[in-house]
Amino acid sequence: MRRYERLPEAIVVDGGPEFESVYFETLLARYGCTKKTRPGGRPRFGSVCERLFGTTNTRFVHTLAGNTQLTRQRGKVTKSVNPKGQACWTLAALATRVCEWAYEVYDTLDHPALGQSPREAYAAGLQLSGLRPQRHIAYDEDFRMLTLPTTQKGTAKLRPGRGIKVNYLCYWSDAFLDPDVEGTQVPVRYDPFDAGLAYAFIRKRWVRCISEHHARFAGRSEREIQLASAELRRRQQRHNQQFRVTARQLADFLASVEGEEVVLEQRLRDAEARTTLEPLVGTLDPTVVAVFGADDIAESDLELEEALSPALNDGSSHDALVIYHDY
Repeated sequence: MRRYERLPEAIVVDGGPEFESVYFETLLARYGCTKKTRPGGRPRFGSVCERLFGTTNTRFVHTLAGNTQLTRQRGKVTKSVNPKGQACWTLAALATRVCEWAYEVYDTLDHPALGQSPREAYAAGLQLSGLRPQRHIAYDEDFRMLTLPTTQKGTAKLRPGRGIKVNYLCYWSDAFLDPDVEGTQVPVRYDPFDAGLAYAFIRKRWVRCISEHHARFAGRSEREIQLASAELRRRQQRHNQQFRVTARQLADFLASVEGEEVVLEQRLRDAEARTTLEPLVGTLDPTVVAVFGADDIAESDLELEEALSPALNDGSSHDALVIYHDY
């Protein structure tokens, strides 16, 4: 999507639960992409992807230091040549090199089934069928906001003076001072790698919200919050007491040495994942909020799916992205 700013007309997925989410299907529906689920235990329905995985392994991954192909020959692997002791690639470095190999090497080599390189076949397809500018999708904050996860309910109640509550934490924005939106259910999104930020759909725009105890939650991932909450509950269960996790308790626990020990391994994993994802998807600009035109949204109390539906009546394009500063 970031490279070509287009989505295919259909996408084939396996039976993973992440592909059954209503929000994933809403994103595909927003851009006119059809989802097709391949049957379980029928690999031939994904033969193109499986063949690409095999080519990537044989032509690239198996040539790297630390690959485990040698271990398939039992009895011939000694301690001095064991691949486990030669591994040197980090996840971020490997992801960068895989992208370079896919886009600059594999994409330019002749494919036996096509009779030309995949890049030439793509260019020939565009020339034959046309560029179709109506299929162009801008890779902007609007699109990236739609890819952020939301809560199980999808909305949160805006409480006067408290803001919205997402995953145990309360979030606030100056846009919540509007008396017309107090006490209403608003669509919400959050950044799984930064618990200090969340986003609420207020008055036809996504508004950036700051969490309480922001200094301690900024940069903390959703998984860290879950681990800390589970540890606090486990400690209270020893005393057979009912326990309700609060933001203050989470903040104090994460700031303590014991809390750091519980989430340290997860923080290292999140840092590696963040380093890997940033070159691929970029980072959200915290000062930018997506704003939709009046033709796209009828009323502010519409459901999220209605609020994010494109204008189809007049065929006009969406309004330009508007930069909105909370402070």
